Amino acid sequence: MSQVTVHLLRHGEVFNPDGVLYGRLPEFHLSELGRAMAVMVAEHFAARAAQGSAPVYLVASPLTRAQETARPTAEALGLDIVTDPRIIEAENHFEGLVMKPSELRKPKHWPYFVNPFRPSWGEAYSAQAERMMAAARDARRRAFELGGDGAEAIMVSHQLPIWSTRRSAEGKRLWHDPRNRECTLASLTSLTFDGDDVIKVAYSEPAAELLPGASTTPGA
Repeated sequence: MSQVTVHLLRHGEVFNPDGVLYGRLPEFHLSELGRAMAVMVAEHFAARAAQGSAPVYLVASPLTRAQETARPTAEALGLDIVTDPRIIEAENHFEGLVMKPSELRKPKHWPYFVNPFRPSWGEAYSAQAERMMAAARDARRRAFELGGDGAEAIMVSHQLPIWSTRRSAEGKRLWHDPRNRECTLASLTSLTFDGDDVIKVAYSEPAAELLPGASTTPGA
């Protein structure tokens, strides 16, 4: 069978001075640092292209921060950005809120804490992994059509969907401690497919030097 690698790229830092759990809310743009991260990722792929290895297909979540992260790579590689709603951020009851203890203690939120293993406050981890993997397999097929054996694709998405997909691909349980996710801003979780089967998972941080001091928002 043919091997194709699909890189799951998390977006760069978002301008979010109030610390809102922005979820699927529109118009949350990259910060200046986030734009620098996106450029650094583009330079990473351009350097790979100079060595003969470059993605031939680029997909992004419809959310602003993902589209803005994809843009420098699209320009560097001469690719169009294909928007795929299947790789959007996870749905979350707490979207739009600042996650302070005083907010979480409000009785109106209590029903959403009954099952942290699903989780009950938002889209099931399994549903995220399923839609992301379906999109990744479609990206694999399209990349193979365009580039043949050894081709690569990029999917610009969000931390929790990427992490759920990685854990599913590695055969691990999907519930987890959000503090332990290995999926930093502008990181790459790379799935190598042999046909439709994932045979390798790799992780890298092309913008690692920009991570110290970058802001973080509680996970979905």
